[in-house]
Amino acid sequence: MAKARTQFICQNCGTVHSRWAGKCDGCGEWNTIIEEDPTAGIGGGPSRAPKKGRPVALTTLSGEIEDAPRIETGISELDRVTGGGFVPGSALLVGGDPGIGKSTVLMQAAAALARRKHRVIYVSGEEAVAQVCLRAQRLGAADSDVLLAAETNVEDILATLSEGKRPDLVIIDSIQTLWSDIVDSAPGTVTQVRTGVQAMIRFAKQTGTAVVLVGHVTKEGQIAGPRVVEHMVDAVLYFEGDRGHHYRILRTVKNRFGPTDEIGIFEMSDKGLREVANPSELFLGERNEKSPGAAVFAGMEGTRPVLVEVQALVAPTSLGTPRRAVVGWDSARLSMILAVLEAHCGVRLGQHDVYLNIAGGYRISEPAADLAVASALVSSLAGLALPADCVYFGEVSLSGAVRPVAHTAQRLKEAEKLGFSQAVLPSASTELPRNGAGRWSEMESLPDLVARIAGSRRTLQQADED
Repeated sequence: MAKARTQFICQNCGTVHSRWAGKCDGCGEWNTIIEEDPTAGIGGGPSRAPKKGRPVALTTLSGEIEDAPRIETGISELDRVTGGGFVPGSALLVGGDPGIGKSTVLMQAAAALARRKHRVIYVSGEEAVAQVCLRAQRLGAADSDVLLAAETNVEDILATLSEGKRPDLVIIDSIQTLWSDIVDSAPGTVTQVRTGVQAMIRFAKQTGTAVVLVGHVTKEGQIAGPRVVEHMVDAVLYFEGDRGHHYRILRTVKNRFGPTDEIGIFEMSDKGLREVANPSELFLGERNEKSPGAAVFAGMEGTRPVLVEVQALVAPTSLGTPRRAVVGWDSARLSMILAVLEAHCGVRLGQHDVYLNIAGGYRISEPAADLAVASALVSSLAGLALPADCVYFGEVSLSGAVRPVAHTAQRLKEAEKLGFSQAVLPSASTELPRNGAGRWSEMESLPDLVARIAGSRRTLQQADED
């Protein structure tokens, strides 16, 4: 009889090794490699003959398809992120830090769907039924007909879901607690997680039930377990936010049935997560309009314009190497803006510490914030406050040119709605409103912006002398 062959699999990235090692060659993590049986969970050992397959029906691209309606939760921010609601037969993965609000928002969504006569089953692998009921009472969801279960065995969960009427939505909290009888590994290992996710996705596709899986995250902020899990599911959502702030951001990373650049913004309260209809007012609520080094950036998150304050502090340093600290933006992009300011604008920052912060703990990923960051840096260095009713957006190239960005009209419309009457934007911008041409300052290059700020300072000095 042939000797059973084992593999050593990294629990962080899923890399397979032929022997045990202290450090994974794939991700560089230490003490994450565990011995597992590769034949477990795939229907038997190597001596078992494969089952004969059956032909499947083929169709053309022009054939008729059944377009099932989405399951809307009534929580507009959650529906926005998912693309209009849960898709029947889909598998969705929700990740986030512990205590960020994953279970809270899913319980609120389950209660909202149950009130609309949908059959919803909530399976908890980390909490007892009594603990889930206590959280439901705190959230005001105890009056709904959500069906609860505390179970971690995959076979028992599938047997429970198969009984009675087909559920419309199943929530599994969380995938790291699932274990299967056919896999000889501890819960949370790569093999167990992969097997449990495969079983739940198979159930979703066969029955048309929408399945939501909750995943833990690592210290780097990535969903724990093998990366193949994110490829298996139809959509991946991340909860972002800092416990020091009272708001949470639900961001789409992957979505086969909708956009991948939408965000939903919630505010944490004692009654659960509350929707934030106008996030711009949230990020600009505590703004100091007379402080130098602050510029308002008109950004876009999917189809939603968001106004956020960019704060910069430039201070002389006594260190040999000046400090560069960034919160909420790309540190490499800040270094590029500093180099362009020094090379093309004559702004010397080599003897200054530079601190950059995005107000409210918000994180900006689009390059359109370059112009706002440069304005905040020059404003802090000159000690001059920028106009309180002005917004900034535009991409800065290495040559110092200001490049146009998309959705100009939507950015300006959001700024005008919040009382901003001026805007500094690229000169080649399109879709400009006809009634506001005199209020927009179009910049061709970054030196034009520096000259504009320096000119306003000279104007103020002359006014003081007079």
